[in-house]
Amino acid sequence: MSLKIVHICFILLATALAVGFGFWGIREPGAAGRTVNFYLGLGSLGLGAGLVVYLFWFLSKMKLLSKS
Repeated sequence: MSLKIVHICFILLATALAVGFGFWGIREPGAAGRTVNFYLGLGSLGLGAGLVVYLFWFLSKMKLLSKS
């Protein structure tokens, strides 16, 4: 397995974990009505979105490198 494939798999796994934790954090009310889980969930969803952007950037970069 090439390093490119391992990197793509790692990005996809990290994205899935961040989005999954984000949805969990938003749905869990937290102890004593605190909103910490909600804010952690929002942060994780933001991180997941950033990872998707990074994945597309990485794929376009690999496409340019394979042409040269």
